[in-house]
Amino acid sequence: MQYDGLAWAAALLAVLVAVVAGRILFDRSWFLGWLRGTCGLAFLALALLVALIARDLWSYDALPEDKPLVTLSFKSLGPQSYEVTLLEGAIEREVLLDGDLWQLDVRLFKWKGLGNLLGLQPGYRLERLSGRFLAIEQQNLAQHPRAQLAGSLYGVDFWRWLRMAQRDFFLFVPEAQRVTYLPMADGAVYSVSLSPTGLLAQPLNPVAKEALKDWR
Repeated sequence: MQYDGLAWAAALLAVLVAVVAGRILFDRSWFLGWLRGTCGLAFLALALLVALIARDLWSYDALPEDKPLVTLSFKSLGPQSYEVTLLEGAIEREVLLDGDLWQLDVRLFKWKGLGNLLGLQPGYRLERLSGRFLAIEQQNLAQHPRAQLAGSLYGVDFWRWLRMAQRDFFLFVPEAQRVTYLPMADGAVYSVSLSPTGLLAQPLNPVAKEALKDWR
């Protein structure tokens, strides 16, 4: 008997809640207000996403004409440890890198369709500088195996999204380019340029030329 009474009381409460819910749902002004609020929040979220995409695109630069993308200078800090100075246009920065060889990853944004018609210039972003040891067992002991040169705010990475979705919207052509492993040496200077066949690294001083000769 006790549980029957509790069941009836719960059923009555359910009916009262259903009546209140029905009055709210059939109130047109409430529904329109909810709809406006939901649409407003959705458009606000879309505006924030577009702003973050704009911020991500801001991290790319137009490809320089008749100039290297970047010049790298290596200074030894100890056995297989280097301070690398990257000169990108007028911007100079320094990173630490361990290993015997270096590799550079670069992102490219090319244009097609409407982008070409508008005369938009291809863009690039230095992504990552990596080091590698000739002795594989040393790789896990490296304190500075790589240096991240750029990143996307809050994970909003438009270039990566296009690559993963394999969509270009008939406008963008996202490409990944890489300078494969070349030797590091104290005092060596290299330039990296974009050629029709991809990235091209060239030694700029005798130290780099000698290091390349020994490597090959």
